Amino acid sequence: MSQPTAAGDSAPATMRAVVVTHPGGLDALEIKDVPVPARKPGWVRIKVKAFGVNESEVTTRKGESDAEVTYPRIPGIEGVGVVDEADEDSGLRPGQQVATMMGNMGRSFDGAYAQYVTVTAAQVIPFETSLPWEVVGALPEMFQTAYGSLTTGLGLRAGQTLLIRGGTSTVGLSAATIAKDLGATVLSTTRSPGRAGELTAVGVDHPLVDDGTLADQVRALLPDGVDAALELVGCSVLADTLSTVRRQGTVCFTGALAGQWTIPDFTPFMIPSGVRLTSYAGEAADLPADVFAHQLQAIAEGRLKVPVAKVYHGLEQVRDAQADLESGTRPGKHVVVLDD
Repeated sequence: MSQPTAAGDSAPATMRAVVVTHPGGLDALEIKDVPVPARKPGWVRIKVKAFGVNESEVTTRKGESDAEVTYPRIPGIEGVGVVDEADEDSGLRPGQQVATMMGNMGRSFDGAYAQYVTVTAAQVIPFETSLPWEVVGALPEMFQTAYGSLTTGLGLRAGQTLLIRGGTSTVGLSAATIAKDLGATVLSTTRSPGRAGELTAVGVDHPLVDDGTLADQVRALLPDGVDAALELVGCSVLADTLSTVRRQGTVCFTGALAGQWTIPDFTPFMIPSGVRLTSYAGEAADLPADVFAHQLQAIAEGRLKVPVAKVYHGLEQVRDAQADLESGTRPGKHVVVLDD
């Protein structure tokens, strides 16, 4: 069995964490002193420095997740920090900067709304950067979903055209910056004309106001249709999104911001002839360390922009972060930093 490597200063016996003991409103997010999680073989214990706040965690707090989520639970599907303890043969060293996300963290096992979190080594991405934690903390889930959708889901290449439906979401904004860095021409949507500037600010070439029907707007710009479309709004508009894509083009279904995940009386013939429909729901492994390093470097150089809505300091501000996320008044990612 692999021997552990640990940080020079061993972890304390207890830590502070946000715990949901039962579903409810914002007051269900309680700060408690709990035992520091013990690390199992093949797992890594991380000292958390920052984490993003996501709709998934709001759903967990409200009790609207699927049956795999049990209580009490420490939420948090992503986080960044430094290695506290890992197996000797893991390739990870104490103090090393790492990111983690997905893999059922914060759902079937405790997540990153805490001073320490343990996760499987397979869902740990090492990195080196001088960017502040408040920037890096915004990235893991957002960039992994956006990057995986564009590559695994769409196979997007330089010179192609991309439509992002749901463009002012955090994944939509991230997808736009990554697609531009890849060399694509980007069309992206907002339901509010007043938010078009948020799209141009991240490099979108053609902001579009989505009134429920996009095909005519898209084909006025590109008569044959776009090469690829990223669907983040959901099944309620999927048929229309499919009609914006050229023959041999691809639509990737990744999200359902409108809340509709199924199509009543679905028939495959609703897919236009020659158009491909895929989906994406990936894991940490879909964001390789070298790709994450490239993104961090691009951010440092100013080529990629990170859509951060607001930075919060300390677990005491988690309730505020979730409240702001639910209000939808600030575009971008809400990030909590744990100050030492």
